Amino acid sequence: MHPQRKKRLQLILFMVVAIGAAVGLLMYSLSENVNLFQTPTQIANGEVPVGRTIRAGGLVVVGSLKRDDTGLAVTFQVTDGAATVPIHYEGILPDLFREGQGIVALGKLDESGTLQASEVLAKHDEKYMPPEVKHALDQAHEDGKAAMQNPASSN
Repeated sequence: MHPQRKKRLQLILFMVVAIGAAVGLLMYSLSENVNLFQTPTQIANGEVPVGRTIRAGGLVVVGSLKRDDTGLAVTFQVTDGAATVPIHYEGILPDLFREGQGIVALGKLDESGTLQASEVLAKHDEKYMPPEVKHALDQAHEDGKAAMQNPASSN
């Protein structure tokens, strides 16, 4: 093989390997930073791995909000109508946070099944609900309706 062709082939192979490595590192980085939305039903069913950062949302269960007397820690439950998940958060809750309202929490699930939230987002007006929460509530409502119409299939 001609020396100039050999150098060109080596350069092309090096570039292919370098580009492949860069794409691989980029994909790995993106997969680590993706925060997928999970419903309380998915969390309760064990579909969410412990320690993975997720976004979870639903309606805050009325009467579930408990504030710590000594600090900013709060614990509350979120439901999609089919399942309920406890959430623990340390910090100042958004002004629009209320029981019975839709929220989205970013955090990690611990071994006890509690979401340790690092951020809590509340809706911004009376008619708005995060799209993920609305879809989860609609899906839970449809699943519940189907179970009520066909109780033999759920046994």
